[in-house]
Amino acid sequence: MLAAGALLLSLAAAPAFAHGEVAMDAGPNPLADSVREANARFSDVAVAISEGYAPIPCVSGTDGGAMGIHYVNAKLIEDEVIDIAHPEAVMYEPGPDGQRTLIAVEYITTKGPAELDGHLFSFTNAPNRYGLPAFYELHVWAWRANPTGAFADMNPNASCDAVAATAN
Repeated sequence: MLAAGALLLSLAAAPAFAHGEVAMDAGPNPLADSVREANARFSDVAVAISEGYAPIPCVSGTDGGAMGIHYVNAKLIEDEVIDIAHPEAVMYEPGPDGQRTLIAVEYITTKGPAELDGHLFSFTNAPNRYGLPAFYELHVWAWRANPTGAFADMNPNASCDAVAATAN
């Protein structure tokens, strides 16, 4: 009973995450930490563009949440190499002022099953809404807390709402 009480107390005392804060409540996440360190340069979207990444429309989930705007590097998808410092997609949340906030990266390959540091990629069959052949992917929410997990596809703490707001 004491252990359950301590667990409830620790959950109640855990800080709530504001939009944009890095998830630290689930304990250490070595892969997310490594991704954050290796890709910090992408906090400036101009760096992604200069490295050959191009945007695709903001991706929202049917049940809420989003992945954000993916800046995709087609050459990295074609080379089939998974490199922690060169993700195939860099994901940004759009802001009402047109700003882009780095929230995650995505590793993509058509060869699989695939894994990165012991984390298996998810499989997406074709046809799919991205117009890609069947592929394996791993999202890493290294800059935005995700209550559904650091490697989940959609994040309920991310939104594409500002895209619609700036289009009007």
